[in-house]
Amino acid sequence: MLRRLDAEPLRIRNVGAEVAVGDWVVPSVELDRVEAVLPRRSAFVRRASFEGNRAESQTIAANIDVVMLVHALTSPPNQRRLERELVLAWDSGARPVVVLTKRDLVDDPGASELSLHAAAPGVPIITASGISGEGVDELAAFAAGNATIALLGASGVGKSTLINALVGRGAQATAAVREGDGRGRHTTVATQLIRLPGGGWLVDTPGVRAVSLWSSGRGIERAFADVFELMDDCRFRDCKHEDEPGCAVQAAIAAGTLDPLRLASMKRLVAEEAALEEEQRVQLKARDRRGVRKLRVK
Repeated sequence: MLRRLDAEPLRIRNVGAEVAVGDWVVPSVELDRVEAVLPRRSAFVRRASFEGNRAESQTIAANIDVVMLVHALTSPPNQRRLERELVLAWDSGARPVVVLTKRDLVDDPGASELSLHAAAPGVPIITASGISGEGVDELAAFAAGNATIALLGASGVGKSTLINALVGRGAQATAAVREGDGRGRHTTVATQLIRLPGGGWLVDTPGVRAVSLWSSGRGIERAFADVFELMDDCRFRDCKHEDEPGCAVQAAIAAGTLDPLRLASMKRLVAEEAALEEEQRVQLKARDRRGVRKLRVK
């Protein structure tokens, strides 16, 4: 489902047009195909999720104002996943918000909130329940002014139940998680655009198991703003933050104000991004060479 200039959802063929859910499009007069796609103001992009296509991007949704990164309070807090999601969210151009669901199933969410606050400094964290309704109005308020919000999270974190509460009807099917490991089953099988009753739009994405980076503008810097702020105080500008004298990052770790796992996570993401960018360069060169050979044949 796409969006038209008149703000009504529209189902038409997108043959020959690269379109993502949330795009604003200009349809043909016959309404049988997409004539043009308007420039995106934001796009949630990750690396293609299947092997053999690592240097290809996948746009999950476009023109998003707020990305809600959904985690369930019934599972142990996953700081490393949240850090990855935040890199993608900041790079998308949208504003990230962390949503902790299933509040009705836990007595005290404090420990999970504290853990994820450490992985998302400065990012709002909201606890909610699609069953009790807690936090639903607060989340709906992000769509004020005809804004678009998107929910991103793994299967089983309660996105569909939360969406039903936001929409006020059974818009999405729900399913129980497995008892053994708490994993969920996919109840949303395709990215969908849903109009909210109070105004605005909601993008629901299928459960994302692998959160793979694509390329970073300043996503890593913004997701790890606390670490980068420390780096500014290091004695040497080329400090690797290992055993150099005057390293402010290592001093913070020694003082217990920075988790060493957070520094290690940032370094992994920087290395992953660099490797992916190299793959993209190699693939681009290969395409250019193929294009030159075809040109010579003619």
